[in-house]
Amino acid sequence: MNKKSQKAPLSTSLPSRLRDFLSDPSYVPLSQSALFKALKLPPKEQKLAKELVREMIEKKEIWIEKSKLCYKKSTPAAPPTRSKSSSLVKGILRMNPRGFGFVVPENKEIHPEDIFIPKHLTSTAVDGDLVEAESFPSSKEGKGPEGKVICILQRGRSHLAGLVKFVESSGEIFLHSPLLGPTRQIKVTRFDGKLEYGDRVIVKVEDWGGQNRPILAEITHHLGHISDPSLDVSAAVEEFSLRSDFPPEVVEQAKAFGKIVSPKNYKDRLDLTETECFTIDPATAKDFDDALSLSKDSKGQYQLGVHIADVAHYVKPGTPLDIEAFARCNSTYFPGSCVPMLPEELSNNLCSLKPKVARLCVSVLMTFNAQGDLLKHEIKRTVIKSAQRFTYEEAKEVLDGKKQSKHSPTLQLMVELCLLLKKKRYERGSIDFSLPEVVLDIDKDGRPTSYHIVEYDITHQLVEEYMLKANEMTARTLAAHGVSLIFRIHEEPSEETMNDFFALARSLGFFVPAEPKTKDIQKLFEQAKGTSFSAQLSVAFIRSMKLASYSPENVGHFGLSLEEYCHFTSPIRRYPDLIIQRLLFGELPPGCNLVQVADLCSEKERISFKAEQTVKTLKKLRLLKEWQTANPRKEYPCLITKIKPFGLHFELPPIGIEGFLHVSELKGDYFIYEEGKNCLYGRNSHMRFCVGDPINVRVRTLDLVMLEVKWEPAMEHSSGSPGKPSEPHSKKKNRRRRRR
Repeated sequence: MNKKSQKAPLSTSLPSRLRDFLSDPSYVPLSQSALFKALKLPPKEQKLAKELVREMIEKKEIWIEKSKLCYKKSTPAAPPTRSKSSSLVKGILRMNPRGFGFVVPENKEIHPEDIFIPKHLTSTAVDGDLVEAESFPSSKEGKGPEGKVICILQRGRSHLAGLVKFVESSGEIFLHSPLLGPTRQIKVTRFDGKLEYGDRVIVKVEDWGGQNRPILAEITHHLGHISDPSLDVSAAVEEFSLRSDFPPEVVEQAKAFGKIVSPKNYKDRLDLTETECFTIDPATAKDFDDALSLSKDSKGQYQLGVHIADVAHYVKPGTPLDIEAFARCNSTYFPGSCVPMLPEELSNNLCSLKPKVARLCVSVLMTFNAQGDLLKHEIKRTVIKSAQRFTYEEAKEVLDGKKQSKHSPTLQLMVELCLLLKKKRYERGSIDFSLPEVVLDIDKDGRPTSYHIVEYDITHQLVEEYMLKANEMTARTLAAHGVSLIFRIHEEPSEETMNDFFALARSLGFFVPAEPKTKDIQKLFEQAKGTSFSAQLSVAFIRSMKLASYSPENVGHFGLSLEEYCHFTSPIRRYPDLIIQRLLFGELPPGCNLVQVADLCSEKERISFKAEQTVKTLKKLRLLKEWQTANPRKEYPCLITKIKPFGLHFELPPIGIEGFLHVSELKGDYFIYEEGKNCLYGRNSHMRFCVGDPINVRVRTLDLVMLEVKWEPAMEHSSGSPGKPSEPHSKKKNRRRRRR
């Protein structure tokens, strides 16, 4: 093939590939050779790529500084000068693993939006640092402010968790810290001992380094090796500075309550010990913080009771238990284990609504008519005695008639009311995803042995509906009485992210009007049910939304389509729920700063989520490694989730491992990015890779230290795109592809 025939497709695909790479927020100026290496350009393409770079320099899209190519939207060479439109903001820096970050302002009244900080403008700041940043209005409509870190006011930590990345022949040791991402290294200054690749350590930072200097640190603790799965949780506890062991005075206070509820505590409580109620929880649950009761009277009205463990009775403000619970803010759930907010003497015993024993509760008692409309409600301090501990699986077996239970009529009644409430929620605009959950099976040594799928069946749905209604009614009760409270808020997604989601839906073949309304989104998900795109669309929609958080300022809950909503139903594992219990009965001390509580709880929730996801990812990769060891040539059927000019992203169902293939790894043809169709198109074979297409891949390498898998295609991709008509090349194209 001659150069002339090559140049046309390259000239149309390389610019978009190059600009997409350069405009990424994480781009750092690179030399030309380093840029070509990062793009994985084969030698035969580099000559034309050099011509393109020269053209971009002539057009002033790129310029050279210190032998590196700087791009107009990401170069540190000419940071914006202070202007009337800029302002200085103090806040906490929250980093993304890709290197960019956001400054969360201390004063939300003056600076309500988080400030985006590009990777090259973070200075030497790391996640959790208190910084001063200069903020500028975004150049893009609908985008939040952007800025740069001016100075670091206070370090958020003095210690880091790391893994040995390599040991030089000279003896110098370099570490990778997951918290810092792959681009920043730690150089060990002192350690009396021998280390090897994959050793897990804790270091004390001596010098935070710079953009071109490694962090200098001393190893203070050797945890073990990455090959030992029993250390995964303890390593995450260290990495994310979670509180695991309870102080002696906290444990002593919890033990002092004893193991049973004394009848003297029944005083001034509604006695519901004779009311039929039961719990429905996951099979692995140990803390049962909610129980349900339901009956139907002669008028056809439903009497629903949602009974929540009265944690506020035991955890009083200012006590050691309360101080420790506030320091934690929530329980952190890892595969196979939990770091609880409260000691197990409370979380797994006295506050856990175990069957056949009396327990103190706060109950939301609600009456609904035959159409599911709420007629009245009240919130009382009660004492209950759960009659049965159901797992979700057991409750489903009873509903399906596979298992006998005296509680079967009540379970059937719960389904009846649940469907009425789901209909009401749908009518107000809420979207039901009903996504199954993948649960890893972990043995006593922390090794993942397999996984199982937990379907979001009617038993999960009825528990969720009743918890949502109890939370809603609690928030409405407090707000109606003029009580300041901590709301669970969920802001509307940005127009840009929603447009990206709609573009994805259209690329998968679904009709979305030009200006979609809530009903159109609901209709979209109804159409997607039962198709191979249902889970993909659900995940994409969830990712397009903003994170929910806690705030005394009520802005509503977008995801649930509710104007007033709070967290109340899980006080064993969430501190805001405990605060709500105190507010209900006037037990919150004067002067309690709800803004401070809400901000800290939101922050701790974010940290716990990151810790949980880190361990889940590591466990998934361990399971993948087990499969790979058993069958090195194993093929994995995946689904393409995103197309870029330089490659495609995919996901391995059902465990959700994400991967990437560069265009140079798609053998047999030269692939061109079709922006309008969001596809990679084979110039000769007419093969097309589109979002939602299946693709088979193999593992090339798997690195537990970097949590990284490198993949390769396992088989030829079939042309056409699911949900859309194929291009008319079929017979000849298919014969050619089969020969290859």
